[in-house]
Amino acid sequence: MNRVVVGFDFSSGSAYAVDLAIDIANRLKSDIRLVYVKEKNENEEPIREEIERRNAAVEPLLQGIKLEYVLREGNPADELTAQAAEDHAVLLIVGTHGMSGLKTNMLGRNSYHTIEKSPVPVLIVREDFNFNKSLDTIVVPIDSSDDTRQKVGAAAMFAKAFGSTIHLLGLYTSTTADIRNIVNNYIKMVERYLEKNEVEFTTQFIEVEKNKNVTSVTLDYANSIQADMIAIMTEQEKSFSSLILGNYAQQMINQSSIPVLTVRPKAVVTDMRNEN
Repeated sequence: MNRVVVGFDFSSGSAYAVDLAIDIANRLKSDIRLVYVKEKNENEEPIREEIERRNAAVEPLLQGIKLEYVLREGNPADELTAQAAEDHAVLLIVGTHGMSGLKTNMLGRNSYHTIEKSPVPVLIVREDFNFNKSLDTIVVPIDSSDDTRQKVGAAAMFAKAFGSTIHLLGLYTSTTADIRNIVNNYIKMVERYLEKNEVEFTTQFIEVEKNKNVTSVTLDYANSIQADMIAIMTEQEKSFSSLILGNYAQQMINQSSIPVLTVRPKAVVTDMRNEN
């Protein structure tokens, strides 16, 4: 059975991530692996006692799945992604702390590196997310980049599990006809894929004005429909990317109060060319 792997460090953000992981794993019928990355020479006994106490408290919520944990030592990003690979995980979940984002706890400081290295999709969730609301509405932005469609398979997995509606967002970042046609063609491919997989969806196209940021356009749309998740690639169109992790992805993770599902190019291979 493939697992949902969750990073945990006793912060409130990571605790909320475990809560969400239980809901997701119950729906996917996947076991959960909680991962605590300890420091060198850190005493394991109190860590194990507290984790086991917490796991026992949520055990009644588990619906035929297992919640297990492992302690690892080393760089958190390396250890989390290594565990995800070893477990053939379908998802890695990382919690962050409120609107202060990625600088407040161990997992937060390493979120970027985790996303960059993860062989599986990573779900970033903040502690101020409304966990009482199901993941009913998923935004999937589609641009003209080669890899933009790879995130659709991961988003569809969530949509099937939660009975969600995927909101396809075609982003026109250029007035050039060839670029716009690429976006149009990609949207059509994704629509056929979702239809074949019986996933409910809507489609919206937005012009990204020169004085506007792609991140803000996406977030404005997501907030306007009260979205529960945004699925993105770790790199977007080349003009919007920098460093290893695309600037679009960095901004989205920092600014979004909505959970962000990130997919590294080639991490999820979804071939839609033959979805006619």
